[in-house]
Amino acid sequence: MEIKVPALGENITSADVTKVMVKVGDTIAVDQAVVELETGKATIEVPATAAGKVTQVLLKVGDKAKSGQTILTLEGAAAAPQPAAREQKSEVSGQLSVVSAAAATPTVAPVTPPPAPAPASVLPHQVAQPAPTGTRVPVAAAPSVRQLARELGVDIHHVPGTGTGGRISEEDVKAYAKKLITTPPPAAAQPSSPDTLLPRVTLPDFAQWGEVAHEPMSTIRRITAAHMTMAWMTIPHVTQHDRAVVTELEALRKRFAERAEKAGAKLTMTAILLKVVAAALKVFPKFNSSVDMAKQEIVFKKYIHLGVAVDTDRGLLVPVIRNVDKKNIIQLALEMTQLAQKARTGKIGPADLGGGTFTVTNLGGIGGSFFTPIINAPEVAILGVGRAQMEPCIHGKDALCSPRLMLPLSLSYDHRLIDGADGARFMRWIVEAIEEPLLISLEG
Repeated sequence: MEIKVPALGENITSADVTKVMVKVGDTIAVDQAVVELETGKATIEVPATAAGKVTQVLLKVGDKAKSGQTILTLEGAAAAPQPAAREQKSEVSGQLSVVSAAAATPTVAPVTPPPAPAPASVLPHQVAQPAPTGTRVPVAAAPSVRQLARELGVDIHHVPGTGTGGRISEEDVKAYAKKLITTPPPAAAQPSSPDTLLPRVTLPDFAQWGEVAHEPMSTIRRITAAHMTMAWMTIPHVTQHDRAVVTELEALRKRFAERAEKAGAKLTMTAILLKVVAAALKVFPKFNSSVDMAKQEIVFKKYIHLGVAVDTDRGLLVPVIRNVDKKNIIQLALEMTQLAQKARTGKIGPADLGGGTFTVTNLGGIGGSFFTPIINAPEVAILGVGRAQMEPCIHGKDALCSPRLMLPLSLSYDHRLIDGADGARFMRWIVEAIEEPLLISLEG
C-alpha cells in the first residue's frame, strides 16, 4: 500500500516538505499525520489513508512534493473506508486541503456490479469536435457500423475508411476508438509558479565589486513577492493619510485591559480598530467588495472578514478573522492572539488565510508613522496604522494648545472603484469613530 500526496489545490503543482513525522519501522494508524507540507503561505498535514507498518519513506525535509507522488509504503496495510472528503478552499490563494473524515468501523463492502459502459461524451482523451456549419457530407457505412460507432462514442464522420471508395468498416471504427483511448491528451499548460509572475530584470555581477553571499528565497517570500508585484502592477493605488486623537481611547484601553486578560486575550489598539473598521464597512459597502474586470462588475460581499497582517520569522502572513461585525472586542482580541500564534509557529492553515474582505496592518509596535500599504488583492482597500505619539494640538473654541496622543492612519484603495471623495469620507468616518466611539452604535 502506498500513501500519496493528495491534490494540493487549484494552480498548485508542488509543495515543500517541512516535516516528516514517521520513519521506517513505525506502525501508523489511519488519519495519522505522516508529513507536513507548505503550500505557499499555508501549512497542511497529510494524513495516512491506511494503517500498517512503514517499510519505506520516499520524502525528506526540503523535497518538493507533487500531487500524486508517493510519500511512503506500508506492509500489512488496511485501507480506510472511503467516506466523502471535506474540502476547505482558500479564496485569496486558491489553495485546497483535503481532510479525511474520521475512519468508521470497518465493514464488509457489498459486492457491486461493474459500472455501465461510459456514455459517448466521456471517452478518455476524446476531444469534442464542433459541428461544422451547413450540411455534413454523407459517409459510406452500413447501419450496423453506424450503430457500433454510436455505442463506442465515435463520430462516424471522423473515422477514416479503408474500404473501396473510403467505405468504413467495423474494424475502422474499432481502430479509431482505440486510437482515441490510447493516445495521450495534449499537454495542458502548466500554471505559472509565483516567481514566473515577476518581471525579469538582469542584474550585474555584484562580485566584481566585492564579496557577496547568495540565499534562495523561501516559498513564502516568493509568493509574497509575486502577489505584491501583481497587485501593484494591476491596481491603481491611492493612499489617503489622516490622524486620530486616541488620548481618551488609550485610557479606556488600559482601564479594561485587565478584563480582557481574564478572558485570555490582550486588549490591543488593533483589536479595537477591527471593530471600528467593521462598522465603517457597513456604512461604506464599496470598501467591502471586489472588482471583476473580466465580467465588468462589482462583487459586494455580505460578510465582513478582516485580515490582520502578522510579522513572522517566515515572512508576512495575513490570517483572517471572520464575521468581525458579529463579535465583541474581547472575542476579536482573543481570536487575533490565537491566529497570530499559529502564524508564528507555522501552524496556520489555508482555511485561516483565505476569504478576507479588507486588511488592517499595524506597524505601531515597531514604530514609524505614515506609510503606503499595498492592497491585498482581490480586496480593494487596506488600512495601515503607525505608532501613536504625543503631539501639541490646537483644539476647542478657544484654540487651546495641549498635548494629545495622535494615531497616524494610512488608507490605500483601488482607484478603479473608489474615488478620492469616497476614500476621504471613509477615512474621516474611521477617525471620528475612534474619537467618538458612540458613532459605531449610531451609524455602524
